[in-house]
Amino acid sequence: MSRRGLDRSGVRRARLMSAAAACAALLFWAVPLASAETVYYRGVDGDPETLDPHKSSHTTEAQIIRDLFEGLLIHDARGQLVPGVANSWDVSTDGKTYTFHLRSDARWSNGASVRASDFVSSLRRLLTPATAAKYASLYYPIWNAEKIHKDPSGRPEDLGVEAPEEYTLVIRLERPTPYFLELLALQPASPVNPDNVLAAGKDFVRPGVLVSNGAYTLSESTPGHHIILKKNPHFHDSSYVSIDTVVYQPLGDLAAAARRFMAGELHSTNDFPAAQHRELKAKLGDQVVVSPYLGTYYLAFNTAKPPFSDPRIRTALSMVIDREFLSEAIWSGTMLPAYGFIPPGLSNYANPAEAQFKNLSLIEREEAAKRLLLDAGYGPGLAPLKVELRYNTTDNNRHTMVAIADMWKRALGVETMLANVDSKTHFALLRDRADFDVARGGWIADYPDPQNFLFLFQSSSPGFNYARYASREFDDLMSGAASELRPAERAKLFRQADSLILRDVPYAPLLFYSNRNLISHKLKNFHPNLLGANATRFMSLLP
Repeated sequence: MSRRGLDRSGVRRARLMSAAAACAALLFWAVPLASAETVYYRGVDGDPETLDPHKSSHTTEAQIIRDLFEGLLIHDARGQLVPGVANSWDVSTDGKTYTFHLRSDARWSNGASVRASDFVSSLRRLLTPATAAKYASLYYPIWNAEKIHKDPSGRPEDLGVEAPEEYTLVIRLERPTPYFLELLALQPASPVNPDNVLAAGKDFVRPGVLVSNGAYTLSESTPGHHIILKKNPHFHDSSYVSIDTVVYQPLGDLAAAARRFMAGELHSTNDFPAAQHRELKAKLGDQVVVSPYLGTYYLAFNTAKPPFSDPRIRTALSMVIDREFLSEAIWSGTMLPAYGFIPPGLSNYANPAEAQFKNLSLIEREEAAKRLLLDAGYGPGLAPLKVELRYNTTDNNRHTMVAIADMWKRALGVETMLANVDSKTHFALLRDRADFDVARGGWIADYPDPQNFLFLFQSSSPGFNYARYASREFDDLMSGAASELRPAERAKLFRQADSLILRDVPYAPLLFYSNRNLISHKLKNFHPNLLGANATRFMSLLP
């Protein structure tokens, strides 16, 4: 047995602290606040669908929940895994039992202690089918988790989690899982206060009702306008939290967001119009920050709906998309062309699969795509293929979808109708398996492992498998990788599964993400990172 904590260089015992000086108040237009407060105006790309950690799935939700809750482990200011509520932990020699030693000074926002039993009840709730947690399948490595989640008659009490002592939590796994600690830093592994949930039911996430254990509490929530968080005086590190109030503001109009940033109404935005990259850089200098981001921008085909159930049609539509044009002309070089789903740079997966047509010229691709479409019954002299292309509303997405529709029309005669809604509605439609033809999607890795991309295509992940892809061969490869302890053999199984996705084309990868932030000189310790993990507790504001 060995006592473990984490820092970026390896494994050791650590205690997380963030030191920042208190700053003078800044008043902006949006919400009247007391002059003694330090207020951070933070632009995000849309409204959260939920602030229930166990039901969340979107990056905006993750950012807000990261401020409201603290898990056993967390990501620090640079996205590195460090202790949270757990001061330290032991791992058994077979890698299947984790014993966490919780800090005794962790408190809920109502002043009550955070206990190991709170994590037991929260993990049971996460895996209970009635919760409808989108991320539940990620936690199947926990003993009995898959059985409980898939069987409505399953007993949550049989989950492999227990609290033998007030501040000791034991989690038993079905199998060794190399990335298990990373799972515990994700928002679905956050604890929720059991008394709060029992008393308020689904309304426990409302302002003034929610009991949280993070650096902030939920003060206000007005859809389409703002979400306000207030510093939590009961948080164990509250004396090191510099910013008093966070005003999250959903921004679908990125050009307007950039104007507001330049006017001093926002301290940061999590996106800006790619077409304005060079212009903004000239005006704002190093306040425009483009950096690597572990994610993929893609199209999902509804494989359960004819004619998109035909892989020839999916392949043809993917082949004629000029990814280099999208990267340079639409995204001004802030995104990279993607011919595979898994981005490069994963330390344990050096050679991601790529589409075979990558090395063909665009003319060669278009000719091959025409033949595929004709074989499928569409093209010159036949009925034109008609496609509804759905996307969530932002300037960048609109320009991208218009360009793709033009490519399909020019190369294949496809008639495309564009349909756009706000982010919350768009992703709810996809997760709830409503009807669509082709839809924009994006995935940002929660942890740097190929499993975190490939699990999206498993039949056991209906909340994320937007394309409704079902392949026994793929599922078997993923099951094999889950039980494989040898890193090289595990990587080979992932590579085979990765190649199947490119053969069957349930998704068309388009671009690899980058962080595109506007960050005020007044905002300190906002460090864009591969995971997009930027908790407000680590930041400070200059007057």
